[in-house]
Amino acid sequence: MASDASPVWFVTGCSTGFGKELAKLLLARGWRVAATAREAARLDELAATGGERFLALTLDVTKPAEIEAAVRAAEDRFGRIDVLVNNAGYGYQAAIEEGEEEEIRAQFDANVFGLFALTRAVLPGMRQRRYGHVINITSQAGFIGYPGSGYYAASKHAVEGFSDALAAEGKPIGIKVTCIEPGPFRTDWAGRSLRQTPNRIADYAATAGARLKSTSDISGRQPGDPVRAGEAIIAATERAEAPRHLVLGRIAYDNVTAKLKERLAEIEALGDLSLSADFPED
Repeated sequence: MASDASPVWFVTGCSTGFGKELAKLLLARGWRVAATAREAARLDELAATGGERFLALTLDVTKPAEIEAAVRAAEDRFGRIDVLVNNAGYGYQAAIEEGEEEEIRAQFDANVFGLFALTRAVLPGMRQRRYGHVINITSQAGFIGYPGSGYYAASKHAVEGFSDALAAEGKPIGIKVTCIEPGPFRTDWAGRSLRQTPNRIADYAATAGARLKSTSDISGRQPGDPVRAGEAIIAATERAEAPRHLVLGRIAYDNVTAKLKERLAEIEALGDLSLSADFPED
């Protein structure tokens, strides 16, 4: 029988990629896992190894009724949720001008509004227990808007801002928040899961068009290892002070650190102009 002392993780998007590998690692440690997928049958492999420590749940994060039912089922089964991993989501690529309204709204429903709603559903239990850890899988695109990925980057920037506020609200009541910001990893993100609006406007061929092609071309050959990513995520939760950010992979590390240094240098270079906008001091 699983120990009541073992942590309870609620992980979304576990049919493939980060979610699946993370769930495997958690079960290997003897911990309890409520895992979700839009089709629970796709979790059969995990269920076969997890036994009573594993709960497979059908969840489309864009459907409020399914969110409520999944959270209730996990709390009924395990008594609580200690760690929420908001992993469900996908990529959409298009030049900004060529973006399609239906695709943009669907992207935000899954990556942003679904994540917001699930987090709100889990927070009451964490607040009552004065303990919990919310882990949001964002991306290096949470810091950088690449050509061709503007709408995806916007969704991840939104989650980063949300996470800043949640961290400030949660800290006094024992709730920790970490964003995981991967670069290219060998998951389905750039393959089966990726949605693209083809580039047809020649003026964007060298920017957005090139990015769309390079993303598809690298699928299956990305340098990031999802298993090692799962181990890093677990390690982050075991630190005395939970990190607010965990950038994963050499490409993301180099890109994000360079972007932040560039941004800080630009802000500081315009410091006099920035400060000139205040009323003069008496």
